[in-house]
Amino acid sequence: MTVHRRIHSGEKPFECSVCGKRFTQAGNLRRHSGIHSGEKPYKCHVCQKAFSQAVHLTGHMRVHTGDRPYICRLCKKAFGDSGTLNVHMRIHTGDKPYKCSLCDKSFRKSGTLQSHKRHVHSDRKQYYCPYCGKLFKTAQDVKTHARVHTGAKPYSCRHCSESFRWRATLKSHLLKSHNEGTWFTCHICQKKFTDKPKLQDHIRRHEGAKPYVCDECQKCFCTAGELRNHQLAHSDFKGFSCGLCGKDFKRPTAVKRHFKRCSDGVECDSIL
Repeated sequence: MTVHRRIHSGEKPFECSVCGKRFTQAGNLRRHSGIHSGEKPYKCHVCQKAFSQAVHLTGHMRVHTGDRPYICRLCKKAFGDSGTLNVHMRIHTGDKPYKCSLCDKSFRKSGTLQSHKRHVHSDRKQYYCPYCGKLFKTAQDVKTHARVHTGAKPYSCRHCSESFRWRATLKSHLLKSHNEGTWFTCHICQKKFTDKPKLQDHIRRHEGAKPYVCDECQKCFCTAGELRNHQLAHSDFKGFSCGLCGKDFKRPTAVKRHFKRCSDGVECDSIL
């Protein structure tokens, strides 16, 4: 009962000493600690991939067997584990149990909430790109950004030979070139968009809505991105750094211009 009540209260008394992630149960913290220790005692006998927890190995084995025993009773879509099915059911119910304590947004997944807090409400950027020095809030953001430098295009179209750097670009390609997927259409001007957030931003411009307000000067903006860009004017925080000379910049456009000249062999002192 004590552990169950934490679902409602949000209490997570067990904190990881390495990354600060919190848990409702000590057992969950112990299993999580395996991520940092690197210990992976559970190994797949088919592909030799190793896991820190037995339950992860069990779920992985379904990749090889193709077994998907958990079926949605509404749309009959099948899943390899019960947790994924439970999250999927929220699409039908509309349930978004994970609420942000800093704004009015809610999410279907706890991971999406945590990502939202890091990207929208936190200024902490501890991960940097080894190619240009740009700072990021998560290691995954660095990996994704690095494709700009490496030219990697991991998303391939199943209908043609095209490959893409970003998942969103592949989705757009599938819609425009192969008519696969769903367009999001503006009910005012009939303009079409490949994803719902872009449509929502577009509709706000029709309505003149500017829900994002600057805490410093009370200026209002249509999108969160516009607000974040504006807030740089009030802050001394320089989140973009040249990977060659270490000079810091507020805006990505500035560090890109600088980095190009720096990497062309121009002395940094001559362009500061």
